[in-house]
Amino acid sequence: MIIIGEKINGAIPSVAKAIAAKDEDLIRKLAKDQSEAGAAFIDVCASVENSIELETIKWLIDLVQEVTDTPIAIDSPNVHICAEAIKFCNKPGLINSVSLEGDKIEVIFPLIADTKWECVALLCDDTGIPQDSEKRLEVFAGIMKKAKEYNIDPSRLHIDPLVQMLCTSEDGINTVVEVIKEIKTQYPEIHVTGGASNISFNLPVRKLVNQAFLVLAINAGMDSAIIDPLNRDMMGMLYATEALLGQDEYCMEYIGAYREDKFGQKK
Repeated sequence: MIIIGEKINGAIPSVAKAIAAKDEDLIRKLAKDQSEAGAAFIDVCASVENSIELETIKWLIDLVQEVTDTPIAIDSPNVHICAEAIKFCNKPGLINSVSLEGDKIEVIFPLIADTKWECVALLCDDTGIPQDSEKRLEVFAGIMKKAKEYNIDPSRLHIDPLVQMLCTSEDGINTVVEVIKEIKTQYPEIHVTGGASNISFNLPVRKLVNQAFLVLAINAGMDSAIIDPLNRDMMGMLYATEALLGQDEYCMEYIGAYREDKFGQKK
């Protein structure tokens, strides 16, 4: 599983407070801890007003890169901010995100075409989030057409099927599962990602719903996730699920992660 560490996000109250107070130590700690917990990318999302977003993202990226060489996931709804922030990174990472909304793909895909940068692509367009699998797959086809146009290999894409709140869903996660399976059938080498915590908004004991979702999503083919790698229960569920699905030969990853104290009762 490709883990995108979600902890450095200004939408989280404690991080918003740290950004406002310029608490460098907290940001460095979050970056270091997530890297040591196994994050493949450190997501950096400022969640501040537009006028200071770029400078805030630069500040965050600089702090992360002081303590780890784990690649950065540049996270902003403004693709122009993402495009500018690339130059602050010491190595190729992940752009989060593009979609068929507006000119997002036309801004990012040409910029990363001849690089090793990877990119999250959301299955939505100018009409919003499609409510059925057929329409989401139509958006997916449009994204892949653009990827081919710019010679971006599918293995560099992380497709987000758009996980929505369970409490407002008419069919649970059946649509998401159907979309994930079809995407992986068409392009086995492509990655499928998503924010696991999105599923549980407005529900009690959210961690149980998040963990159950992760199991079902991995079983459907999700191999990338925006999660908290410091959540020991979530990490244990992830490694156990991969082992049960035959994705971990002789359970070596599961055993290794336990020995590295990534899940279970803290040693």
